Amino acid sequence: MSAAPSLYATELTINLDVVAANYRLLQSKLVGAKAGAAVKGDGYGLGAAPVVRALWAAGCRDFFVAHPTEGLVVREELPDARIHILNGPLPDAIDDYLEANFIPVLNALGDIELWRNAAHARGLKLKADIHMDTGMCRLGLDHTETEAFLDDAPTLLDGIDVQLVMSHLANADDPDSPQSGQQLAAFRSAFRSLGIGQGSLSNSSGIFLGGDYHFDVARPGVALYGGNPTPFTDNPMANPVRLTARIIQVRNVAPPETVGYGATYPVTRSSRIATVPVGYADGFHRGQPTTGMAHISGHPAPIAGRVSMDLITLDVTDVPAHLVHAGAIAEFIGEHRTPDDLARDWQTIPYEVLTGLGRRYRRLYEGTGA
Repeated sequence: MSAAPSLYATELTINLDVVAANYRLLQSKLVGAKAGAAVKGDGYGLGAAPVVRALWAAGCRDFFVAHPTEGLVVREELPDARIHILNGPLPDAIDDYLEANFIPVLNALGDIELWRNAAHARGLKLKADIHMDTGMCRLGLDHTETEAFLDDAPTLLDGIDVQLVMSHLANADDPDSPQSGQQLAAFRSAFRSLGIGQGSLSNSSGIFLGGDYHFDVARPGVALYGGNPTPFTDNPMANPVRLTARIIQVRNVAPPETVGYGATYPVTRSSRIATVPVGYADGFHRGQPTTGMAHISGHPAPIAGRVSMDLITLDVTDVPAHLVHAGAIAEFIGEHRTPDDLARDWQTIPYEVLTGLGRRYRRLYEGTGA
């Protein structure tokens, strides 16, 4: 049974036209390359199915997910998309990958052997990407494996139709870090030595490092969803997310009362406290007490005390009284605050803010991306 809209006190609105506009902006920054899209983590928390439809309408054809189950969501929406599985092939699911027309990223010599043997057993040439690690030390062929691979690539790749040759930048959001240049040099050398496939190195921040990093296919992620790929300067991306909650109670408090768990918010003057039904079960971090705020009709309302599982209390003393009542709207993300702002409050990154958005919100989608 689906819930009626009237049953929701919280709403998460995603503007798909803004996501598409962010994609087009990133595409305009690329020199001789095409922008794909990382849509893992349920489209970075915004909902993979509507997001990929909007990105397809904007011109995206390459989609990157972590798990094959995420790939199935994309395939259901986009029969003709190129879907890359970043975490690689699962040994007992090869036929499932083939049926879904997935392109696995081969991250180790063992992955390459597995995929080559699968190709031979089926008498087919199977598509795959090759990931050579150049400094992340996470997934990908390490330095020793890369050397062994390049020494005998034609044999090792027999039966494999290489699509992308990729690596992943570890520190692209810091333009002063020497690591990106080192990774670029290592990747360029390995890619040229291999001599096949399309190169793919840039993530969101890598796109802004310049044309040397672009190669053939970029893989932006958080920038599509409004996260700042250039944290050293103003955010060039637009925020597609609005998170609101209806006030469910307003009360007057006075010293020496305190607000919330742990008595972390001592009342120092006669005040008004508004309670809204959002909490850490909805992805709103408990964090430090009295960190962050909402806006009510454009007026800031600081969080008062601890975020609890289902509720947040706001100090609305300085908000005009006629604007604060049960049913009034408090905005946590939107015109005045972005996921980057919440990330600073919570001492984390916008990736975690977005992917942690809970499932209890009424989700609304605006636009199509066309």
